[in-house]
Amino acid sequence: MKTNPFTKPICIGIAAIASLFNLSLISNANAQEYLPDRPGVPYFETPGDVVTENLPLQSTTATVSIAGVIAHVTVKQVYKNQGKKPIEAVYVFPGSTRAAVHAMSMKIGERNITAKIEERNKARTDYAQALNEGRSASLLEQHRPNVFQMSVGNIMPGDVVEVELRYTEYLMSRNGIYEFVYPTVVGPRYPGNGESSHNPEWNANPYLNEGELPSYTFNFDCSISSGLPLKDVRCTSHKVNVTYKDKKSAGIQLDSKEIYGANRDFILQYRLGGDGIENGIWLYSDGVENYFMTTIQPPASVKPEMIPPREYIFIVDVSGSMHGFPLEVSKKLISGLLNGLKSTDRFNILFFAGGADLLANESLSATTENISKALKMLSSQRGSGGTELLPALKKALAMNTSSDFARTFVIATDGYVTVEKEAFALIKSNLNKANFFTFGIGSSVNRHLLEGMAHAGAGEAVVITNEKEAVEKAEEFRKLLSSPLLTNIDISFNGFDAYDFEPSSVPDMFASRPVVIFGKYRGTPSGSIKLSGSNGDGNYTSTISVADAKPVIENQALKYLWAREKIRVIDDYSGGYGGVPEEVEKLVTSLGIKYNLLTAYTSFIAIDTEIRNDGKPVVTVRQPLPLPEGVSNCAVGAVSTGASSPKMSMGYAVQDVQYIEGIRVTGKKEMKEEEAFIVVETMPSFPGGQKALENYLKINLKYPEAAKNAGIKGTVFVSFVVERDGTLSDIRVVRGIGSGCDEEVIRLLKNMPKWKPGKQRGKAVRVSMNLPVTFDTAN
Repeated sequence: MKTNPFTKPICIGIAAIASLFNLSLISNANAQEYLPDRPGVPYFETPGDVVTENLPLQSTTATVSIAGVIAHVTVKQVYKNQGKKPIEAVYVFPGSTRAAVHAMSMKIGERNITAKIEERNKARTDYAQALNEGRSASLLEQHRPNVFQMSVGNIMPGDVVEVELRYTEYLMSRNGIYEFVYPTVVGPRYPGNGESSHNPEWNANPYLNEGELPSYTFNFDCSISSGLPLKDVRCTSHKVNVTYKDKKSAGIQLDSKEIYGANRDFILQYRLGGDGIENGIWLYSDGVENYFMTTIQPPASVKPEMIPPREYIFIVDVSGSMHGFPLEVSKKLISGLLNGLKSTDRFNILFFAGGADLLANESLSATTENISKALKMLSSQRGSGGTELLPALKKALAMNTSSDFARTFVIATDGYVTVEKEAFALIKSNLNKANFFTFGIGSSVNRHLLEGMAHAGAGEAVVITNEKEAVEKAEEFRKLLSSPLLTNIDISFNGFDAYDFEPSSVPDMFASRPVVIFGKYRGTPSGSIKLSGSNGDGNYTSTISVADAKPVIENQALKYLWAREKIRVIDDYSGGYGGVPEEVEKLVTSLGIKYNLLTAYTSFIAIDTEIRNDGKPVVTVRQPLPLPEGVSNCAVGAVSTGASSPKMSMGYAVQDVQYIEGIRVTGKKEMKEEEAFIVVETMPSFPGGQKALENYLKINLKYPEAAKNAGIKGTVFVSFVVERDGTLSDIRVVRGIGSGCDEEVIRLLKNMPKWKPGKQRGKAVRVSMNLPVTFDTAN
């Protein structure tokens, strides 16, 4: 079976085939045009081509204390201004999806700045005024529940900047395993097309090339203290050293060989003795209000005959960011899931990138022949183009179904999009049609999207970082669907005056996770909390005694966690980014101010009292982001913004843009009688194969003299369609650099020989392709 010549070979193989040009999906010249992903490593932003004023990140240290099911985290990041001008540094850093950020401080040289919480717009105004007055100031904002941004202005030459922030979060168990994740890295995020387009201002940053390690060091130091004996303390992402102080406490330190390992999320896991969980209740009182948190584990047994026949719709991301390692992991997962289907089940696969294609028009019976057909099509995928998640979800939801089957959607993606809330709203509005399970594929995925879709779809979110885990998680998924679905769940408080608790109602749920409730209570703690429901074995009841628990100062984090959970329910998973109801913004703002929390509408602001800059111009500085481990340059090329940088603006402008295969094109989309495919069973190929294509390009592509003499370099993006007879049509430059380079690439494609056409179900079909061609005088 042929592969797409514009996927893996183009991204990593052709870059060195000529002395005057190379082909790749990203170059240093245009790196700053591309988009980041979700929460990522800290980076400093700067417009233009400032180099000498870069403020590189020197080190990042996470100090974590886990007590019971609550983690207290202090993050310290050290930066240095090595330039000769005063700077404003703007950097973005990652956070857990459940992090309650409640404190931040900044040390610039010898001066310490403590931040306070303010309404977002007021904080921005105060920050701008302070910079105009020559004062040092810092501003911490939230763009997503797991994407934060710090702006630090009037940092003078030679200053060493230390940023410290503190947050807390609670840990949930799945199948008896507790997991703490410290996000460290970001991947390129695709902004969407048409109605799914959403490209916020913070979402445009430069990238390092694939495989380049961060220049800064990373350290992690953690202590765990539990009420039950610890066992199987391990880190699945990094090499660590584990020491046990006693049976119930342990220390975890990052191995010294991993100090440049901040290109993937840090994942720590552990079990409790007897595979137990921390069932119980925690209390705290600040003298004004009283807070509680309780965890209750549902039952975990079911009879096989109680499991109904199911229809599985696998929605598989085959976009550019999934190219290479992530897609291979995804294939392993889907293969395991397909081979685990029962003969009574039905299934279908929808592959999506810039477009979406189904394995079959209707779901197929899980026969050996049909599964073999599916595996063959799955193996042919290579990963390229944009990530049009919303159209893919809509196409899947529009499929016919049968009332005889319980439908389950299984989504495999890295989540590198900006339309989280729109996806949540779409799933919620179709919840009566199916439940949704999400599998995050990669070393650093967008957990906010994955967890949110699973939350909206009454399913579960699972993250897979390697092929071994893919096999294990496929088996866990089968067991999960074989576990009892606890329904008609009711939470009652007997003799315990609880109020304002979340969730206010508990949806039907599987047995892999406990029920966790945050709330407030009045008076002296007494009585009990009862969870009741029903499953295949009948009625189920579990009771937690409150009378034995005492409010203690060590549980102070409960007030932050209660407020954060309230905000998560109100704002994180609701609405869309096009607008937020006024009442939601007001409520979240009041919670942020009252509980000193970073939210979408409240920010931390710190202003120095001294005037440090007497009028010298300030340079805003940006530092490129590393790509997550395993993510190729294809991820960056597939999600360009369309905004021209100073090096890329000559002779070409983009207007009325839209995306085809993940790259912006001019004009408005016109529906044709027969649309071109994006992904097919057999992709088109150049006659003679990859080497022949490389030779053709090396011999025929010429560097225009005008561009060479002017020192113009950059990447020309061209799209085209391989017709059923192998000819190339609809050749167009979707982004150019002018000075004859655009015309040269068009000439090259027009003179190409016929290709071997792409095929779908054995028939030749039209296939949309794209090609980036980089001109660089240095090569």
